[in-house]
Amino acid sequence: MTNRQLAERLTEARARTLLLIAAMSDDDLQAQHDPLMGPIIWDLGHIAHFEKLWLLNNLEGEIEFGEMPGMFNPFENPRSRRGELELPARSDVLKLLAETRAEVLAALAQADLQSRNALLRDGYVYNMVLQHEYQHNETMLQTMQLKRGAPYTAPRATAFNPAAHAYDDGATVRFDGGRVLIGTVDRSAAYDNERPQHETELAPFEIDAAPVTNAQYLRFMRDGGYQKRSFWSDAGWVWLQEAGVESPKYWERNDEGWTMREMDRVRDADNDCPVCHVCLHEAEAYARWAGKRLPTEAEWETAATWDAATRTKHLYPWGDEPPTALDANLDQLAFGTSPVGTFARNISPMGCYGMIGDVWEWTSSTFQPHPGFEVFPYPEYSDVFFGTDYVVLRGGSWATRPGAIRGTFRNWDYPIRRQIFSGFRCARDV
Repeated sequence: MTNRQLAERLTEARARTLLLIAAMSDDDLQAQHDPLMGPIIWDLGHIAHFEKLWLLNNLEGEIEFGEMPGMFNPFENPRSRRGELELPARSDVLKLLAETRAEVLAALAQADLQSRNALLRDGYVYNMVLQHEYQHNETMLQTMQLKRGAPYTAPRATAFNPAAHAYDDGATVRFDGGRVLIGTVDRSAAYDNERPQHETELAPFEIDAAPVTNAQYLRFMRDGGYQKRSFWSDAGWVWLQEAGVESPKYWERNDEGWTMREMDRVRDADNDCPVCHVCLHEAEAYARWAGKRLPTEAEWETAATWDAATRTKHLYPWGDEPPTALDANLDQLAFGTSPVGTFARNISPMGCYGMIGDVWEWTSSTFQPHPGFEVFPYPEYSDVFFGTDYVVLRGGSWATRPGAIRGTFRNWDYPIRRQIFSGFRCARDV
């Protein structure tokens, strides 16, 4: 990628950030709408300071620290307390974003992308900062969905064509077992937790050909899914009793059934779109009800990227070309999920539909380093989160920007989280 191409991507990313907040008042940007999420003005300030840290301060020489000091350090200021900070005004944050970007673009024009410096080589650090802004866009959209008062006004610019393929909601595909490649060798954009690429042995398994839909999930609910103890793990049952929920987040019951809210739009929940806003415990309960389980992370990646016939691995289900608007429901501007089968190319060599886009898919795997993992360029992105507290999600959602997703991308969150754009598909041993 050239200096000019990186500059164009940085400019486009900022335009999207500003589009997403354009309809929000100053008060809405400053408000803490939910303890799960910080004020959006904090995200904007964090974006600016992260960019300044990596593209101005840490661009040359030794990397001295991984996160900025002060109010925009996420470790010093967890989300639940960010509303108590003396946060800057909208005008001040926008000025900081613009001034920082002007300095960055001036430095980028002279940057040596063939440098021996691993941060600069192939534009890695610029891609890292780009993905950081993309990821905060998705975080901001989670906050916007939780917004108090009048719903967030979504600037929708995407509509869906009729589904290109019909799927039997019980269809599965089979992997016969064997050695596969997991992870990546890429050092231009992939995060450290995606590396190194390594071989692993997988036993035979079946996996759903498509993610679980709202209509399927409704059948689980109508069969007492939220009332029957036998469907739930011990931890899941404890969570359910404490949470007191009976449906995915943002669903509401009325006289005619269930509806679901997507930002400022309300839809009938009995549809063929992937179920969204369910936590790990809900996904596991559904899988147990269906006589299945959740796939492991390695099974998911194999189903999404591995071509068993040629024993080759692809970046995406459809091949190695980056996503376009014709490939998957990504890039935010639909502001909601699409019917299963909408995208003709979004099919993996194994025959799985929709493994990129629409909803992040829960796996059964906790967030652990790949064998031979090495921190780069700072431990606060991946290393400090490894362990059993977090569970891996894969595949991206409608709120994910195309530059922040690939077949090896690893997301992670607590098992109880539902504000994220999360769904799932099931698997089983054979």
